[in-house]
Amino acid sequence: MTAPRPAPYGSWTSPISAELVASSSLTFGQIAVDGRDIYWIEQRPAEGGRHVLVRRASDGAITDVTPPPFNARTRAHEYGGGAVTVSEGVVYFSNYDDQLLYRQRPGGPPERLTTRDGLRYADAIVDRRRNRLICVREDHTDPGREAVNTLVAVDLRGGDAGTVLVSGNDFYASPRLSPDGSRLAWLTWSHPNMPWDGTELWAGTFRGNGSIASSERVVGGPSESIFQPEWSPGGELYFVSDRTGWWNLYRRQDGRIEPLCAMAAEFGRPQWVFGMSTYGFESPNQIVCAHTTRGLWKLGRLRLGTGALELIDLPYTHISSYMRVAEGQAVFTAGSATQPSAVVLLDLRTGQVTVLKKSTTLATDPALVSSPEAVEFPTEGGTTAHGFFYPPRNPDYVASGGDRPPLIVMSHGGPTSATSTALEAEIQFWTSRGFSVLDVNYGGSTGYGRPYRERLRERWGIVDVDDCVNGARYLATRSLVDLGRIAIRGGSAGGYTTLCALTFRNVFQAGASYYGVSDLEGLAKETHKFESRYLDSLIGPYPQRRDLYLARSPIHHSDRLSCPVIFFQGLEDAVVPPNQSERMFNALRAKRIPTAYLAFEGEQHGFRRAGTIRRSLEAELYFYAKVFGFDPADRIEPVPIENL
Repeated sequence: MTAPRPAPYGSWTSPISAELVASSSLTFGQIAVDGRDIYWIEQRPAEGGRHVLVRRASDGAITDVTPPPFNARTRAHEYGGGAVTVSEGVVYFSNYDDQLLYRQRPGGPPERLTTRDGLRYADAIVDRRRNRLICVREDHTDPGREAVNTLVAVDLRGGDAGTVLVSGNDFYASPRLSPDGSRLAWLTWSHPNMPWDGTELWAGTFRGNGSIASSERVVGGPSESIFQPEWSPGGELYFVSDRTGWWNLYRRQDGRIEPLCAMAAEFGRPQWVFGMSTYGFESPNQIVCAHTTRGLWKLGRLRLGTGALELIDLPYTHISSYMRVAEGQAVFTAGSATQPSAVVLLDLRTGQVTVLKKSTTLATDPALVSSPEAVEFPTEGGTTAHGFFYPPRNPDYVASGGDRPPLIVMSHGGPTSATSTALEAEIQFWTSRGFSVLDVNYGGSTGYGRPYRERLRERWGIVDVDDCVNGARYLATRSLVDLGRIAIRGGSAGGYTTLCALTFRNVFQAGASYYGVSDLEGLAKETHKFESRYLDSLIGPYPQRRDLYLARSPIHHSDRLSCPVIFFQGLEDAVVPPNQSERMFNALRAKRIPTAYLAFEGEQHGFRRAGTIRRSLEAELYFYAKVFGFDPADRIEPVPIENL
């Protein structure tokens, strides 16, 4: 065995190249089950980020369903999700390029089901009795008004844009048919709420002509978030609610709302996309459900007669937003500190786990993998914040001298979201080169109960920044990192946290903003419908509290920013427009602060193309090398850095 070589942190040679990270990694989306056939969505960077529907047949054969150039992705709510449904072997999907609905019969090509432009569809279910789809429709046909969201029925004979079933509120999601097809349940909410703030669960009865005869609000309101309504095999309505401060499971039985398993754990998630699920019925008396405590996910069986939750022993610490239970099987996406995310099939009778598809073909030496340590650290107001710490790890190297490693603080997007403990090649890209990483679940993150989530209410740009700063300081006090070489990076909302930390605090020496927000007022005026009132709860109502929007926008305080920043931006981003990055870059350039700006044609909010992902990762490493003064082992195309 070769003895480790001394070399400066950041300069270590790693087999985990940016090219491998970009080209070998898939992102999994929606999962569907049709009889014994299993379907899932793969976002493939090597195909320009195309969303491909894949089928695993009952005989184990795995094949692509949707052919190129079709892209099974909806733009409803901009973030999409719920683009596919399958029934009796027939696939129905929303195609990204034209946002039309398509039908694809077994062995045949996709056929247009709708023809009218300007309409987006999501979250469809098949109403076999009435030969139609029931789904969410988002109407963009009138550019002079805000998009109109409704629940509609689309005739499967084709050519129909959809007949409105339910309307009047700003948003709809999760239409669910009762087993006998006589009733429909759905979620709805209106501005200024986001679905994790307050939603309502409604149920209605169909008339003979398929319209809704009568409906009632079952549960929910402006301060109660409802997630994933489902009908039991016996026709009772189940759902997840955070009425106690935790997203727990409930059912309506005999007109009463009954908790099923009260505990300090989250059985729900923030509904950023359509089609999310964390539970399903194994039998009329048993539910298989995923839940998280302190950022770690588990799977269990909930016995409805006793309320007992029996954990299922699995080698995973992260379970994604999509799970389906049918035919004695549970299908979900899961990963752990040593295993990348994969589509997993669990035989509920035998307990056998079969990995159907891994998110990466990258074969990583276990000796190279940095495993996360869950950390809790004190932060402002005497509270505790959370994160996962990854130390540098590469068996071929040791640090030269007595240096401590540089630290990259990661601030996740959302901000109402959470980081994952699944093996991420991107994090290992950094740790295998000699960086330590702190992935922060700052106040406002999910997975720790509603009070923790609401720490960020009206304090975005303050609480999240404090927690990132205090996390870095906590690691420094434990002598785990070099407080003089700390960078912060984040995308979207995490990019905003990054820019605020660099502008309003004097702790970090460099930063990387991926399509980050720099101008809150501009975001409030320009962003899409789904998030157009999100800032009401994160900052305050606009324009009444315009003072807060200006006070917390880094673009208006660039005089306080004095460390290097690199910006990455998709030029077709409709969520955070390119001018947010461009204005900040120009301000730093005028101040003679080292800065760089990389813009990518054809990319939207969140990079999907392998070439973009590779270039961004290499450019960020190149930038840190120039700022922190080390020579990277990688051969990297130079990045134009202003004022260096």
